[in-house]
This record gives sequence, structure tokens and C-alpha cells, in this order.
Amino acid sequence: MQKDAYTLILEAIDAGLYKPGDRLVESELAERFGVSRTPVREALQRLETQSMLARDGRSLIVASLDHNQLAELYAVRTELEGLAARLAARHATEEEIRVLRAMVEDDKSLLGGDPRALSRANKRFHKQIHLASHNRFLVTQLDLVHRSMALMATTSFAADGRDEKGLAEHEAIVEAIEARDGEAAYQALRGHISQAFETRLRIDAGEVNTR
Repeated sequence: MQKDAYTLILEAIDAGLYKPGDRLVESELAERFGVSRTPVREALQRLETQSMLARDGRSLIVASLDHNQLAELYAVRTELEGLAARLAARHATEEEIRVLRAMVEDDKSLLGGDPRALSRANKRFHKQIHLASHNRFLVTQLDLVHRSMALMATTSFAADGRDEKGLAEHEAIVEAIEARDGEAAYQALRGHISQAFETRLRIDAGEVNTR
């Protein structure tokens, strides 16, 4: 299925092709994605309405999150992700649990490598937990939260040592889901997001080295 202009632009922001503060030009986007300017214009208007883009004079730029917005986003994400893990412990099929386990094992090969590759793997892992919750309304809300996460210029996995710790946290989450322990899964995922938030704050404060 061919992707529409909105999805293409959103994915480009998520992939870091366009970072917070970058100007988005209608004609350049149309040429890059091989689409006409009308759907690009409509997509830009939609993204501006969703606060993914902001006005800078007459130009549209990729929005950025200030400290308070970041804290608000992580507060919501922590609770929703924890709920997803709790429901996954209750409703995930054996096949879904095996997929989660395989993801953790496969992602070990990414340790010490490109932080963005590990970030993409992290998103796949979390998305799998969302789906394993078997609650479509929760999945929809988490999709909105993760869309806003694309407005962060760096990944917390860029911090030295965060990749190994993050993967160990993933392993603990899967073990709790596998044990059908909803409370343990909830706490493990909440703790994982809390650590990611703390790491991001330390990156922004210049307290940790990034690669």
C-alpha cells in the first residue's frame, strides 16, 4: 500500500531526517517523496494542527518540546506503557510472548552500535507490547504519545551504557509478562520509562556523554 504524504513526512521526522527547528518546504518535500504539492500542503496543515510543526514567521518548522512538555509527555507515557504491560501479562498469546523474547535476543547484536538502530528496535519492542495488550483504545492513545516522541532530537540510547541497561530492563519486562504477573510487568515497564526519562534529562543537562 502506497504511503500518503502525511505518513511519509511523519516517518521522516521520526527517523531524524528532519529534526526540531528544521524548516519544511512544500516544494522540496513534494520532490523528495515524489508526490504533488497539494497532498503535501494538506499534510503540513494537519501536522501543524497536531503541534508536530510550528510557525517561524511564514515558515513551518519541526516543533520542539520544552522541559515542561517533556515532563508531561513522559508522565502520560509512563502510565499508559505500564498499563499496556499489565494487560499484556493478562492477554498476550504464547506466540506474542515468544516474539517479545526473540526481539530481546536479537537486539543484543545491536549493543555498542548505532544508537538510532537500537532506538528503532526499542520502538518495535514497545509496539509489540501495545498490541499484546489487546486493547485497541490503549493502542490508539499510545500511538499519539509515540508520535510526539519523534520531536526529540536525540535518543536516550545515545547515552554511554544506556543500551545495555535498557535491554536488561526489556528482559525483565518480558519475564514478568511471561510469568503472567501483571503488577510486576506494570512496575518493570514504568521503571524502564522512568530511567529513559532520567537519562534524557541528564543528556539535556550535559551530564552524560553521548555517541
